[in-house]
Amino acid sequence: MHLLRIYDCLCDATRLRLLNLLAQRSLCVCHFEAVLKLPQARISRHLAYLRRHALVTVTQQGPWRVYALAEPTPAALRANLACLQDAQTTEPVLRRDLERLATISARTDCGCATPEVPRLKLLRLARR
Repeated sequence: MHLLRIYDCLCDATRLRLLNLLAQRSLCVCHFEAVLKLPQARISRHLAYLRRHALVTVTQQGPWRVYALAEPTPAALRANLACLQDAQTTEPVLRRDLERLATISARTDCGCATPEVPRLKLLRLARR
């Protein structure tokens, strides 16, 4: 049952945070790493889980993997993402993640995809 797979994915705080960010736009792993301040291996493991459950897709852009919500996004997932958006006012972690994403996005288009802003610089920008 597809609904049970969705709820399996939503039962983890890291995966909730990843989906909350992906509800904004497509992102590469280094953005997740900078925003969530978690190791790349842990983020990749959760993204792989979401891929196996068909909630996200990945495209290769040069050496980088860019993740997006699956299209078409299942109705149950859309409804839960809308709840996450509402929760941003009461959940400081979700709000902080979006603020960090906005800060990084304002300083660089895609830090991992441009020679001017290498991955390490993107991670330094996120620490501020």
